[in-house]
Parts: sequence; C-alpha cells; structure tokens
Amino acid sequence: MKIFFSFISILFTLNTIIAQQITLQMDRAKSELNRRGEVYFCFKLTDFSKLSALSREISVSNIKGDTVFAYANQKEFSDFNRSGINYVVLTAPSELQAVQMTDNPKQVLTWNYYPTYPAYESLMQQFASDHPEICKMITITTLASGRKILALQISDNVNTEESEPEFLFSSTIHGNETTGYILMLHLADYLLTNYGTDQRITNMVNNFNIVICPLANPDGTYKGGNNTVDGATRYNANNVDLNRNYPDPQDGPHPDGNEWQPETVAFMDFAGQNTFTMGANFHSGAEVVNYPWDTWSKLSADNAWWTYVCHEYADTVHLNSPVGYMTLYPSGITNGFAWYRITGGRQDYMNYYQHCRESTIELSDAYILPASELIPYWNYNYRSFLNYIEQSGYGLRGLVTDSMSGDPLYAKIYISDFDKDSSFVYTDPQVGDYHRLLKGGSYDVTFSASGYLPKTIPIEITDKQTTMLDVQLSKIEDYISEILIFPNPASNGRIAIKSGNPIDLLFIRDITGRILYSSSPVTNNLLIECPWPSGIYLVQVQIKGKWISKKLQVINQ
Repeated sequence: MKIFFSFISILFTLNTIIAQQITLQMDRAKSELNRRGEVYFCFKLTDFSKLSALSREISVSNIKGDTVFAYANQKEFSDFNRSGINYVVLTAPSELQAVQMTDNPKQVLTWNYYPTYPAYESLMQQFASDHPEICKMITITTLASGRKILALQISDNVNTEESEPEFLFSSTIHGNETTGYILMLHLADYLLTNYGTDQRITNMVNNFNIVICPLANPDGTYKGGNNTVDGATRYNANNVDLNRNYPDPQDGPHPDGNEWQPETVAFMDFAGQNTFTMGANFHSGAEVVNYPWDTWSKLSADNAWWTYVCHEYADTVHLNSPVGYMTLYPSGITNGFAWYRITGGRQDYMNYYQHCRESTIELSDAYILPASELIPYWNYNYRSFLNYIEQSGYGLRGLVTDSMSGDPLYAKIYISDFDKDSSFVYTDPQVGDYHRLLKGGSYDVTFSASGYLPKTIPIEITDKQTTMLDVQLSKIEDYISEILIFPNPASNGRIAIKSGNPIDLLFIRDITGRILYSSSPVTNNLLIECPWPSGIYLVQVQIKGKWISKKLQVINQ
C-alpha cells in the first residue's frame, strides 16, 4: 500500500511540474506577443502529416529532425494552442546578439556594418546619383511609418524599355532575415563599380534589366527603431507574415485570412507593371535553394530546368565555401513542398500569377548574421548570384510583332503537352519581347495573341545557350498574305480556300498561266472542285485591292 501511495505522489508531482511548465511557457508567449507582436517558439512533432494543417495556422520557419520552429501573432498562436501541442518559447533571433551599426553610407560599403535606416536610404540614392547612366532608384511604396520599399534598376539604357530579360532580386520580406539585405547592397555596388572594366559585368548590365530590392520589409527590420536592426521582427508593422500574404494558386486570394498588406499590394502592383523573366527572394534561418512549388506536391512543368539551375547555384557555392555550408539537404537544393508546405508565399505568386521564374534562397542559418561574417558570406555566394542572373538570358527568346505593321504584340507563348499550372509566358507589350526559360530539348512552341492567327513552331534548346526566334502574327481580319488552302496537296476532290476578309476576285492558273477557274465576287470561304491533273497550280486572290498568290499541289490517281 505504501508503494502505491508513493507512486501516486510521484505522479502528482510530475503532473504539477508539467502544469507549471505549460503555464510558464504560456506566460512567456503572452509577454512576447504583448511586447513584440509575434512569438518565436518550437515544438516536437512525431506525426508530420499534421504539419500541413498546422502551417495554415502558424508561420513555420524551419524543421530540424522532429523539431519545428515557427512564429505566430496573437490570433495564430491562439489557433495553435487549440492543437494541444506542447511548445517552448524561444528568444527572438534578433535579440540574441547586438550587431554593429553605422549611419555613414561610406562605412556601409566596407561591408562590416549594418546601415541605420537613414544610411540605407542615403546609400540607395547615392548608387543612383553616382551612376546615373546605368542606375536609377525606384520607390515601390512609402509605408505609413515613412519608411520606403526601394529598388535599384541597373541597365545600360536605364530609362528605355528594351528587348532584354527583366531580372529581379529581392530580400528580407521577413524583417529579421537580414543576410540577403546586405548582400544585395553589396551586389548592387559590385555591378555598378565593375561596369566598364570587367567584361562579364559590362555584358550583363548591357544585356539585362536588373532590379534589386534589398529590403522588402523595412518596418520589420527596423522594429527597434531606425538606428538598429536589434529587435527586428519577422512580421510587418501589422504583425502579418508578408510571405504568407500573397494570392495562392491552391488556397485562393487570402490564404492567411488577412487583407493584403500595404507591402503586398505595392509589390503586386510593381510586378504587374513589369515583365520579370526570373528572380529570387532571399531569406535566412536556413541554408538551401528552394524551388517551386510550395503550395502543392505536384511538380512544375519546368522541374528539370529548376533542378538544373538550382544545382548550378548550390554547386558553385559548395566550391567557394567551407564544408558544411548550404547542406540542409546534401545537394543544397529542395522542392518547396518537400521541405514543408506554405501557402500565400511570394515564390508561388510570382511563378503562377506573374509567370516569373522565382526561387527562394536561404543564405544563412543565422537570421541576423554578425557583421563580421558578411564578407565571407558574400564570397560564398556572389559567383552564384552572377550565374543565376545569366540564366535568365538563356532558353528561347525573341520578338512577337504584327506581320503588317511590325508593332509589338501582347502574346502568349505556350508549349502543348508540356506547359501546366500557368507555366506559359507572355511578351512584354511595350516591346513585344518574350523569354521562355527551358531545359535543353525539343519543343513545339505556339505563339498566340487576341485577334491574330496562332503559329506553332518546333524549336531545339541547348543548356546555357540562347535560341533567338522572332515571330510575326497576322490579324485574323487582315489575313491576306497567308490565305488558307486545304487540303494542300489536294487529291481527287475539293479544296477549301479561307480568308479573314471577303475575296473580290479569284483565279486558279496552271504553270503556263492559263486560267482554269475564276470567280467574282466570292465570300471568305470557298469550296472548289479540282479535277485537274497532278501538278503545281497557282491560286490568285484579290482582297482589298491587293493580289495575293499561293501554290496549290494536286495529286490525282
């Protein structure tokens, strides 16, 4: 009996300790939510089939073994608590150590400091003013705080829309993931200062339209005030995870249950005003190259291309970094859904809705990298940055124009039996240029535009090479120069002749010029008996006062 009561006493004591721990963690979570608007925590998960549902409630940031690391705002944490899963509240990564800050833009360029917000804005302006012929600063939006989402456009004719790939690098959509923030400033400086002296960089700036947005969530990064990144938050000023706030191809326009945030609306507008061919969104908290899709398990049409390009990025990193860097997965890359599912992410939005090939690149395990490590991480990655930009110039590209006027067309480029889930692309309507990034192989590519007759053309693609193909489309109502005759060759029967406009006169002649058939006037569509001997004949039509000729082959048995 004494043993029984001892067991009961021990069990009661354990339950009391567990209850106290749960209360302690709950109190810590409440304190963090009141102080910062978000809480960082981890929990064990033995049944990972539950993770997909949990990822709709909280913002998962990483998984290590059976431990899930996540963030949540007040509502998200309340939803998570209903799961009954025990958790441990963690110190926010941005409060683990102080980083070196400077308010001197020139000091930022030594790459051993983080800029204050005023220094960041000054540095962006300085890039543009020091290199006005190849660089301009763009204000994507000004937030209620007065902070701005800024971008640099770098190209040889920076104020002119040209037939060239439009490329986008952006970083720090999560405000406490700042490695990419500084590395993108470093990249802008590298491109601008090496233009005209380094042939590779000069060619890149001359042949690409490069846009760099170093800081997509300034309110999160400078949550602790404009003079420090200490205390930075993942979420924005409204405590919303911006990388869960985009329209999602699987879960609809508002997958996180929040209205689109000012940052989200501004960026969607910015993406819609441009025709980005390719891009990447930089994060930290892990080290891996993550490619589409995040929202569903099915692979993208371009999965072979994605793995090829991402391997190039990671393989180059592995050649230029210490053993163990970017090895969350042994190859350094992962399909997004295979890592963990998210909905409302920027990557899937850009691929599905904007037809831009965008990946998510996690640059460092540390969310906020110590300033002393910024130069080493630059050296690990900058060659891969350059390779990645250059990939946007390969594959199939050219102009789609009106066959009569030469005007650029807003056209769709689609590959039958290949494209799926919005993987087709469109031309830039201002210039008519298109850029279809493809893995080496054979493809039948269809070009179409509203009011025009489509064309399908077989093409061959070679990896890391550019196949140029300009295409002219004819208006349906002005389809004169390419009247349709079918079947052609004709055999023992009738031929049909089609035109977009009524035919005024029609003649069919033999090779001597003798008229075998004539008609005037006729409609757009005509059926004609062809009892003539095998041979080549000439069909002549007059449409809108213009004479058009086309050969007809007859094969009679």
